[in-house]
Amino acid sequence: MSRPMFARAAALAAALLASAASPAWADGLIDNVNGMTLDAKGKVVEFTGLVIDDDGKVKQLLERRDKRPEKLDYKLDGDGRTLMPGIIDAHGHVMGLGFSLLTLDLSGTKSLEEALAKIKAYADENPSRPWIIGRGWNQEKWGLGRFPTAADLDAVVPDRPVWLERVDGHAGWANTAAMQAAGVKPDVKDPAGGRVERIGGKPAGVFVDAAEALVSKSVPLPRAVDRDAALIAAQDHLLALGITGIADMGTTIDDWQAYRRAGDEGRLRVRIMSYAAGIDAMVAIGGPRPTPWLYDDRLRLNGVKLYLDGALGSRGALLKADYADMPGQRGLAFVNDTQLLNMMSRAAMDDFQVAAHAIGDGANAQALSAIEELAKDYKGDRRWRIEHAQIIDPVDIPRFARNGIIASMQPVHQISDRLMAEARLGPARLGGAYAWKTLSKAGVPLAFGSDTPVESPDPFAGLAAAITREDADGQPFGGWQPQERLGRTEAIDAFTRGAAYAGFAEDRFGTLMPGMRADFILLDVDPLLSTPGELRSAKVVETWVGGVRRYQRGEGR
Repeated sequence: MSRPMFARAAALAAALLASAASPAWADGLIDNVNGMTLDAKGKVVEFTGLVIDDDGKVKQLLERRDKRPEKLDYKLDGDGRTLMPGIIDAHGHVMGLGFSLLTLDLSGTKSLEEALAKIKAYADENPSRPWIIGRGWNQEKWGLGRFPTAADLDAVVPDRPVWLERVDGHAGWANTAAMQAAGVKPDVKDPAGGRVERIGGKPAGVFVDAAEALVSKSVPLPRAVDRDAALIAAQDHLLALGITGIADMGTTIDDWQAYRRAGDEGRLRVRIMSYAAGIDAMVAIGGPRPTPWLYDDRLRLNGVKLYLDGALGSRGALLKADYADMPGQRGLAFVNDTQLLNMMSRAAMDDFQVAAHAIGDGANAQALSAIEELAKDYKGDRRWRIEHAQIIDPVDIPRFARNGIIASMQPVHQISDRLMAEARLGPARLGGAYAWKTLSKAGVPLAFGSDTPVESPDPFAGLAAAITREDADGQPFGGWQPQERLGRTEAIDAFTRGAAYAGFAEDRFGTLMPGMRADFILLDVDPLLSTPGELRSAKVVETWVGGVRRYQRGEGR
């Protein structure tokens, strides 16, 4: 080697050694914050600065007395605002939310007349659409005392098919043109797990649970470009509310492909823990096993969502005894015990996690019995989930804890459903209704979400509901069934660490301890100290996912 070449080589080696010995210029610092997170045991950890490494993970939590790093890629002054982990919605419907933001939304209507006026206006504004599609109606909120009818819709849109899903997704409302387009005959039979509402023995226009398919099968399917637009809308909405992760309950193969397109193109900004829409979708998406984490922990197929019953509002929830306001009716059983065991076993044998939708006490008992049977053969960390767990016979509550079953619940449902639940069940059967505290005391892991778009995904409304059991107007004073109120730390835990645990993600995100993904939000209130009213009106100032700012209040995406 010549002397000049040797000199250059020596200089290069010295530079490499120097760079290896000196600190990397790749960290970021979010400083001057009222920081809080929960540790692995659910205890509050406070800090005033957060250091982010170049992998988008938390490198260090700093207290006020700690020395700040000097060499940084960036530094943000938090202006004393509260910094906390990003919210994780343990139960939502991502594409459903997206489409609800792009189509007719009736969730804010307070009467049938208001809904019909909105439907007519939407149809007039969109004359080229072959079908009028939407969701969000709620006859209970309208005080209607009955289901709406096809005749109601015919009065405002007689010339095109109209198909509108109920707010909970467990019933659909069609006009005459929609029933004709779908080939619904006057003598149509109720399918298993479904019910056709009738007037004079003929279909009246509302189709409950499995009967929805009689009409929905004829609704034009969204195109891939429509799904991509819906996903963008859903992510924008979630990030603005401080939601950095969500469990998608009922992912179809088309949904999954939209998520993969977004991930491949760098458009997947929210973390999605996916649960397939039934066994067929599970196999189509995952094949022989759950998928690995993709796109830096932004997407994974965890398992499968199975339906055991319908919803309370449409009297589809399966109860152990008759509905108090409709003697002789106990709801709808979507599957029998043998079918349920077969489906759950098919998922468990390939290590897919099972999330069972069960609202009524009859469906919850059915799910618990199936899990107890399967737990004898399928050992290990299964994390069986029961979604909603709204109405539980108090004698069944200890059964949740025996097999580590996660109660995946939505606090806002209690606020919306209170009066309806009293009517459906009667006062003597409310002991296990939305029983968050009782479940927690029994050692049952809680994971909280919203069931968006059934309810608003706003997590601060959910937090306020969890700690007060009062609505936005402070009613009922002191809370409905106040013994079931949770403490603030418990509620925050269920919306962060608990929701991550429910999705096998507690070692990746859900807290801000060192080594975790830097998913956090900056707020204008302190959720540990604010009044319930302040908590409900909390505003997210910034949302960060993986150490990257994905939302800033007042700015576009």
